[in-house]
Amino acid sequence: MRASLITNALVASLIGYGSTIAVLLAAAAALGATPAQTASMVFAVCVAKGITSGILSFHTRVPVVLAWSTPGLALMAASTGISVPEAVGAFCVAASLVMLTGVWGPLGRLVQRIPDGLAAGMLAGVLLPFCLPLTRAVQDLPGLVLPMIAVFAIVRLKSPAMAVLGALATGIVLAFALGGAQMPPLALPLPQITLIKPELRASVLLGLGVPLYLVTMASQNLPGFAVQRAHGYAATVRPGLVGTGFASFISGFAGAPPISMAAITAAICLADDTHPDRSQRWKVGLAYGGIWVTLGLFSPLIIPMIAALPQPLIAALVALGLLGPLMGAAAGAFAVPDQRFAALVTLVTTASSVSFFGIGAAFWGLLAGIGIYAMERWVKKP
Repeated sequence: MRASLITNALVASLIGYGSTIAVLLAAAAALGATPAQTASMVFAVCVAKGITSGILSFHTRVPVVLAWSTPGLALMAASTGISVPEAVGAFCVAASLVMLTGVWGPLGRLVQRIPDGLAAGMLAGVLLPFCLPLTRAVQDLPGLVLPMIAVFAIVRLKSPAMAVLGALATGIVLAFALGGAQMPPLALPLPQITLIKPELRASVLLGLGVPLYLVTMASQNLPGFAVQRAHGYAATVRPGLVGTGFASFISGFAGAPPISMAAITAAICLADDTHPDRSQRWKVGLAYGGIWVTLGLFSPLIIPMIAALPQPLIAALVALGLLGPLMGAAAGAFAVPDQRFAALVTLVTTASSVSFFGIGAAFWGLLAGIGIYAMERWVKKP
């Protein structure tokens, strides 16, 4: 184990955790999770990521870096009228579909037939409502939010991956230093697992479970495998999908959202400076996994600290954390000319947060986009 394996794994882990932990807590709040369920959710997803990253890296001898699905968390946070047990049922169904994709080729090919622009449009529609409150947060708490945005903008010039982490640190320091938040008791109890019996409701499975599977595949797994190929490795498609799907299914009973392949943080861990010998670079997955398990153990200390921050500050952190994914999704939605209008319909419908028959907007957005795209293709046929 070289020191660079550990330092790169540490940087990637802190970026992944710090830049989106606020989104995870917002998703838990939207589902009405109790403090115990929220703590269980964070601990279980951290441990699932850590252990699975280590096992897959050791098994495949390829650096396998995992993440929670940030777009999936945004989808959860946008949900209304869904209980925690119903969400757990959706998590288990999404995880089962990921596993099935890994072992059954036709399902993977069916997902790949969804036009890229429409998948990106659905993702952009999920993310957009969470980025819009940024200016409202500036209006509510200018003394805290404006310095945080300034740090984000400055750090992003040198390191986009570190920008949200810098904003998070700035927001926390200012909030506690200026009296905008009260420091919680600095105790470190052992994390507790709260088992949740899943409930299966058809409208939730269609409105949350299926879109959660699709955005995780389109925005996390496929780019994650592409990062592996870009660094000269054979993509670990089957073990990656089966492993993350199985781990997500098991951890889902503790309230954890699905885990997936990472892209941005994976690029940090797979870089040449991680280890000069590419055949030894897989060991970064062991260091990465150990750090994530450690972050899970410290979650009872971290969660109250973030929960004590003012709500506008949390909203601003969520918005800053999702600006990058929104930029990528919007670019993908309008990249292909003959898919642009259908992608726009998908984006607008999804962003509207409408719900019909108890089924969320992401499902209807994708359905509307596919319908428009099919009509346009039919009219253009010779």
